[in-house]
Amino acid sequence: MSAYAVVNPATGETIKEYPETSDEELRAAIGRADAAARTWPGSSTPAERGALIRRAGELHLERRRELAEIIVREMGKPIEQALAEVDFTAEIYGFYADRAEELMADEPIELLDGEGAAVVRRSPFGVLLGIMPWNFPYYQVARFAAPNLAIGNTILLKHAPQCPESAEAMQRMFADAGFPEGAYENIYASNEQIEWVLADPRVRGVSVTGSERAGAAVAEVAGRNLKKVVLELGGSDPFILLASDDVDAAAGAAAEARLDNAGQSCNAAKRFIVVDELYDEFLERFREKLAAAQPGDPTAEGTEVGPLSSATAAERLEDQVRRAVENGAEIVLGGGREGNYFEPTVLAGIAPGADASQEEFFGPVAQVYRVGSEEEAVELANQTPFGLGSYVMTTDPEQAERVADRIEAGMVYVNLVGADAPELPFGGFKRSGFGRELGRYGADEFVNKKLIRSA
Repeated sequence: MSAYAVVNPATGETIKEYPETSDEELRAAIGRADAAARTWPGSSTPAERGALIRRAGELHLERRRELAEIIVREMGKPIEQALAEVDFTAEIYGFYADRAEELMADEPIELLDGEGAAVVRRSPFGVLLGIMPWNFPYYQVARFAAPNLAIGNTILLKHAPQCPESAEAMQRMFADAGFPEGAYENIYASNEQIEWVLADPRVRGVSVTGSERAGAAVAEVAGRNLKKVVLELGGSDPFILLASDDVDAAAGAAAEARLDNAGQSCNAAKRFIVVDELYDEFLERFREKLAAAQPGDPTAEGTEVGPLSSATAAERLEDQVRRAVENGAEIVLGGGREGNYFEPTVLAGIAPGADASQEEFFGPVAQVYRVGSEEEAVELANQTPFGLGSYVMTTDPEQAERVADRIEAGMVYVNLVGADAPELPFGGFKRSGFGRELGRYGADEFVNKKLIRSA
């Protein structure tokens, strides 16, 4: 069986296999991307590249049902969530289409001696490699592709092995949008091939979204070859409830933050840290809301929780829950698995510093912790190797500001969840990676910021 295959996680059926790209085909793809990188930026303006990006976004909307159905069968995302992903993806392309000229404009520098003039001029890096994950097949690619195509970089895109059909669909959309040959090259490459792709001098940088293990492996090879790297890795994001006038609403936000994409999101809330006076009511409300979201057919309208992405993912999560219980955790809700479907689950009684508190649970499993104070909540929130996102819930604005400032994470959301937007930088801290995607910061990762000073 090919590494690249569509295996429906809801049924276990292998729908279609795709052959891996041969070494010869891969070298040809690098050659096309390099040729485009040498000619396309000079023969096009940012506005013209923006128009192509806009068309790519429009094609996502024109084909939204087809695109959504692809990822339902590839990785099990419920259809309504899949449609929402396609819509958000189109927003990202629209954001960068609107701002292509602004993002590439010269940046004047005020000279202290007042003599002459100086600007920073942004120019493309060249060929970039993107290694993308399965959990948000279109959105993750857009975060990387949209700003870099606006800049004039060209892209080799290695998607997750279980997402070959969505990868193929995106290649077709970029071609149909009018991008020149080589601007965007889909490659079904193996991990062994990626090592020599990164060593190729024509490839100038790499962006990885994935696990710690994958990020570390790619960064090691990139480092040996002095290539710029952006890493967006795992997370075990804290959801800190310190004060509330409506615990039921807070529990609803917590459930939403945990269950999106069956909990398979790097920046999903995973550890729920609640002050003592709110803990019992929150736990009961939270339990009720998770219990109401039973796994179901991802093709059916109204399904909130689909299957996990694969048998391997379900087995890994089941093992994590088993080990947590063996080490003293209590199952307050769920814990059961049927095939690739995993019940929404709540674990309590996990000791701070225990293995379970240090791992990322990639599925609909929530950990709930009781704390006695704001200070204890912050300490527990930071007691993890990860530092991607975080959520602070409080009715006290000064407390919100104070806690947000002390959280060790790349992102803090105060009194809201599900608030990602194209203009907001996305990225982490500590072992959650480095670099940013989206917004202005995402467009500044792979550009040469060239100083030009004149008399």
